[in-house]
Amino acid sequence: MIYLQLFYEYFKVGLFSIGGGMATIPFLYDMANKTGWFTEAQVTDMLAVSESTPGPIGVNMATYVGFTTAGILGALVATVGLVLPSVIIVILVARALQQFRHNRYVEAAFYGLRPASTGLIAAAGVTVVLKSLIQMDLYRATGALADLFHWRAIALALVVLVFTNWVKATKNWHPIVFIGISALAGIVFHMAGV
Repeated sequence: MIYLQLFYEYFKVGLFSIGGGMATIPFLYDMANKTGWFTEAQVTDMLAVSESTPGPIGVNMATYVGFTTAGILGALVATVGLVLPSVIIVILVARALQQFRHNRYVEAAFYGLRPASTGLIAAAGVTVVLKSLIQMDLYRATGALADLFHWRAIALALVVLVFTNWVKATKNWHPIVFIGISALAGIVFHMAGV
């Protein structure tokens, strides 16, 4: 039963998340609330791990959730569920595109999809930033304004921003270097209890 549910949930995500892996994030937050397989806070962690591992973000996240929920078979089922709608749609579109390539309705549909996918990606980015830098639960619990912001995360984000944009010596470094350094900083912070 869990395999069918994994397939169904990720099939829906794959079918409706137009715009790539980041567009899956709003669907994952909804899935977290609906299924209880993971928490909203874990979505941010999954995103960080998925960004730092090879492969598409959405596929990595589906594989991770499937594995933690139902083992290796669960990882396979969730991944196939996510990818299958794209495969079906690409096959259908490839067959039909030659006939309707210059149809004004098809061109209008593609024109309309661009801002929709941009909006989904922007919403996902804003959500990830807010979940990473704002500690709303802690603030609600304590009422202290200092607890509203996740200061270590803000400091790390500012350091990465400076080194990727304004420090000439590091500006052209590959993003994986910054991902690795950030992961190492997170481990050090955690081990130091900071």
